Amino acid sequence: MDSINANALNFSESAINHFNDALMQRGKGNGVKLGIKKAGCSGYEYTFEYVDNIDETLINVNANSDLNIYVDSNSMPFLKGSLIDYVDDGLNKGIKFINPNAKAVCGCGESFTL
Repeated sequence: MDSINANALNFSESAINHFNDALMQRGKGNGVKLGIKKAGCSGYEYTFEYVDNIDETLINVNANSDLNIYVDSNSMPFLKGSLIDYVDDGLNKGIKFINPNAKAVCGCGESFTL
């Protein structure tokens, strides 16, 4: 990743590979949807879902031409400028959000405050 676009979602190559692998293992779907919901000890949690049907509330952020990544229109303002990465650190592996909009993150890293 060369630079971060503050008006878009930014993805590392490892995150793109992870999402592609997950869709291939599933064997169906139009892409992956990222979003946020009210939950967790800090107020909000990140969400991930497979997209089988596309509706008008989804924004295609097209991480690359081979993978459709969607964000619901309500979540986009809170995720703009974020870097989505996939980390594999031994027992700790998974998607990591580096979100400039988050004011605080809980100790487990699962939720955040806006």
